[in-house]
Amino acid sequence: MGRSQSLPRGGDPRFGPDADDSDSPILHVDMDAFFAAVEVRRRPELRGKPVVVGGVGPRGVVSSASYEARRYGVRSAMPTSQARARCPHAVYLPPDFSAYTPASRAVMQIFRDVTPLVEPLSLDEAFLDVTGARRLFGSPAAIAGLIRRRVAEEQELTCSVGVAPSKFVAKLGSTRAKPDGLLVVPPGQVLDFLHPLPVDALWGVGERAAETLRRLGLATVGDLAEAPLGMLRRAVGAASAAHLHELAWGRDLRRVTPEHVDKSIGAEVTFDADVADPLEIRRALLALSTKVGVRLRASGQVGRTVSLKVRLADFRTVSRSRTLAVPTDTAREMFDTVWALYTALDPGERIRLVGVRVEGLAPAEGAPRQLTLGAPERGWREAEAAADAAAARFGRSVIGPASLMGDRGPRRNENPPHP
Repeated sequence: MGRSQSLPRGGDPRFGPDADDSDSPILHVDMDAFFAAVEVRRRPELRGKPVVVGGVGPRGVVSSASYEARRYGVRSAMPTSQARARCPHAVYLPPDFSAYTPASRAVMQIFRDVTPLVEPLSLDEAFLDVTGARRLFGSPAAIAGLIRRRVAEEQELTCSVGVAPSKFVAKLGSTRAKPDGLLVVPPGQVLDFLHPLPVDALWGVGERAAETLRRLGLATVGDLAEAPLGMLRRAVGAASAAHLHELAWGRDLRRVTPEHVDKSIGAEVTFDADVADPLEIRRALLALSTKVGVRLRASGQVGRTVSLKVRLADFRTVSRSRTLAVPTDTAREMFDTVWALYTALDPGERIRLVGVRVEGLAPAEGAPRQLTLGAPERGWREAEAAADAAAARFGRSVIGPASLMGDRGPRRNENPPHP
């Protein structure tokens, strides 16, 4: 895929995909020229041409520029008039967020399929903490690779990923990997990576501050790291001096903070036409249980309460739940529970929507396990985890737990709610 094996910084293998990422669980994923790329995706005739998205009026500003346009010096935040002067033959388009927002949601869902610890910064970039995802999906670099592959295959877009021990270094890594690249910064190589960079690579150093620091002879991050704190305080103020000094030594203790903490994980499907056939409903509940199980295992959680939601053709909604003796993250156990709830409910009417949800979440690590009566010591959970790994590697076309159970999900318009 693109430049998946290419190495920034002159091909230095210390920062390549095979670098030691064992203590680098933070990913920064940044879409490449996102708005322009979405425009090219929906207008294939623009492929290979310079494309600029932004305000097209006399006071307009560039929001996104394809890499073909960037070769002419066009950059984000540049006045459109200046961009036109540099690249008059580019295709200039006004932003269309009705196209960008769904693309962003789809990309962010790919991230959340891997880990619930996703901190979006904008429509086109996010931090991920993949510490808990390693058990299912492999090393941080392997996870970065599967994210890039899925974004390319499912969304026909490219992204660049920085893998590092901290948010700051991961973000710098994705910038250095662009376009369509992957860069790993092991903890032991952080200073080797940081110190040669120009001083304005540090967060908080704009053009004016960079010029001030350069006048003091501080042209690189390494120069700033070695500078006396008193000099920095006089140049940029006490608070900024302390901040920049910490960053220059690679110290950034901020955690990845998701937009919300999941209290439950669920999925539901609205049928294209109201359904009365029990086999259709059974298949739908099986597919939904599979989806919820995948999300639970990816998040490293188990749940104790399994809930069924049924919306009838007249829009009445009925819910039933059952609390299990021990928490679960297996689709088989969830399906058995919701199917029992459904048959006990016996709605006797056509069904518009069904949903499966698991509540009472807790970390899977150390949670008690209970074998299904008659099940082998290594059973459904191991089979489902193996299917998770295959799905992560090959995308949505892989055989899932529903197929392992000898049943098929509904071929319907699935609209799972955001967990």
